Amino acid sequence: MPLTLLVNPASAHGRALKLLPAVEQELDARRIPFRVERTRTLEHGVERALHAVESGEVPVVISGDGLLGAIGGAMAGAETPLGIVPGGRGNDLARVLGIPKKPAEAVAVLAAGHSRRIDVGEANGMRFLGIVSVGFDSDANQLANETSFLRGNLVYAYAAVRTLLGWKPARFTIRVGEESTRVSGYSVSVANNRAFGAGMFIAPDAELDDGEFDVVTVGEVGRFRFVSNLPKVFKGTHVNEPEVQVFRAARLEISASRPFPVYADGEHITDLPVSLRVLPRALSVLVPPAAGT
Repeated sequence: MPLTLLVNPASAHGRALKLLPAVEQELDARRIPFRVERTRTLEHGVERALHAVESGEVPVVISGDGLLGAIGGAMAGAETPLGIVPGGRGNDLARVLGIPKKPAEAVAVLAAGHSRRIDVGEANGMRFLGIVSVGFDSDANQLANETSFLRGNLVYAYAAVRTLLGWKPARFTIRVGEESTRVSGYSVSVANNRAFGAGMFIAPDAELDDGEFDVVTVGEVGRFRFVSNLPKVFKGTHVNEPEVQVFRAARLEISASRPFPVYADGEHITDLPVSLRVLPRALSVLVPPAAGT
């Protein structure tokens, strides 16, 4: 099937656009037909991706997790697979799926045609592929998106420290069926994917195709201890700390003692209160052969 390359010119300070010539060259060398669409907004990218599917083409996102989440969510239920060339700042879905950063290697994945079906999350009707953040993490994500002078892991570390300076604990209520859990502290993360924030493994045991979210709560703890535990998130060992609790659920609702934005795939998708559910194995993604099913 021919490809439609969906390129976000603004992604990662123009990184996606800089990758495009190398991707085009590799596709030409493999004689794979393609056309290029430069996206203007998430909504425009979704519209162009759905048009590609209707035209019998495979959408290939050259951007970060934000555009991937929007397009992947819109394609849920389709048989056409989604292709990925990592072109963002975090690239956490590509990281967990094993898709290489180098354009030639990413194109080789597209050419091989191996696919894997993964779950899609839904938050107040808005779909996502990665991790929903509420509380400290969503406040930090908002600040990270507004920070332009740092890149990669540094921007998220900076945002976390800045957010911590003015942070006050919040009370979260998590409802699963008829049972409610209350947590006073920092955050609630609802994870379809293992990683966010450019390699922070907030939910190290989360699986993309198990039909459940890993729900990670961080309770009240001193600021010094919180900061000292931040490096552990990059290895996923923070879940061993007593203030961190993890459980699984396919559906849940979250509210809090004060307003919070709800972030997913690095984007502000809704606000509290939020109702979440899993759409099991709703999306097909092109992946390296070892990860295909």
